[in-house]
Amino acid sequence: MSFSCPDLSFENMLEVAARFGYDGVEIRIDTEHQHGLESHASGATRRDATARAESAGVMICCVATSCHFADPATAEQHVPDALSAIDLAADLGAATVRVFGGKIADGLARASAVEQVAGCLGRLADAAARRKVVVCVETHDDWCDAADVAAVMRHVDHPSIAVNWDIMHPVLVAGYTMAEAFETLCPWIRHVHVHDGRLADGGVLQLCPIGEGNVNHARALGLLAGMGYDGFISGEWIDWEPWEVHLPRELETLKALDCQRQGR
Repeated sequence: MSFSCPDLSFENMLEVAARFGYDGVEIRIDTEHQHGLESHASGATRRDATARAESAGVMICCVATSCHFADPATAEQHVPDALSAIDLAADLGAATVRVFGGKIADGLARASAVEQVAGCLGRLADAAARRKVVVCVETHDDWCDAADVAAVMRHVDHPSIAVNWDIMHPVLVAGYTMAEAFETLCPWIRHVHVHDGRLADGGVLQLCPIGEGNVNHARALGLLAGMGYDGFISGEWIDWEPWEVHLPRELETLKALDCQRQGR
C-alpha cells in the first residue's frame, strides 16, 4: 500500500514492488501521496499508469479511499467521491475500492447506522457492477465488530458490495478470535489488509513486525486458503519504519508462514 512509501512516484512504486516480489500495489488516494493517481487524474495519466503496471508485471489491486458513510451530516459528500473512485479503479484495472463505515454520528443508534451505511453503499452498487469493481467496507473505526459489518452486508445484499477484512482490528479492538471474525465475514471477503500490532498502555495500537504482535497471521492465511480466496493480501503499514526495512521483511515472513501452513 502506498502508505509505506508515500513519497515515491508511481513508477518508483512499481519498481520497488517488482524488486521485492510483490504482485500488486494498492493506491491510497486523497492523502497527498506522490503516485499521482487521484480521482482527478486525466485519461492520459490513467492509461500511462496501466501501461507501466503491465510492463512491470505488477497489478494495481485496489484504490483505497477516505470515503465514510455512518454520519448523515457528511455522507452525501462521500457518495460522489466514492463514485469517482470506482471510475478511477476501473480505468486502472483495479478490482476493488476500499471505503469505511466511519464514525457513527452522536446520538445515532447502531441499527440506524447500519441502515445509513447500507443505504449509501446501495447507491454505489449499480455503478460498481457496471464498471466491474467491488466496493469493500473495511473492518475499521466504529466498524471493527465483524457482526456489525456483516449486518451492513446483509442489508445491502449486492455482489458488488463486499468486505475488506483488516485482520487486526476485529481481534485487537473488538475481541474476536481470528476464526470468529473470519466465519462472520467470509461470505463477503474480497480484499484483505494485514499488519501486526499490540495494544500498549492506554489502549494505543502499536505496529510491530509480523509474528511479534498479537495477530495470528498463520491462522488468517489458513482460513483464507480454506475458502479458496483468490484476491490480494495487502500490507498496510502507516507512519512506521522506512519502506526499505519492512517491505522485504514482512513479505518474506508471510511467504514463510504460508509455506509452513502447506507443510513445505
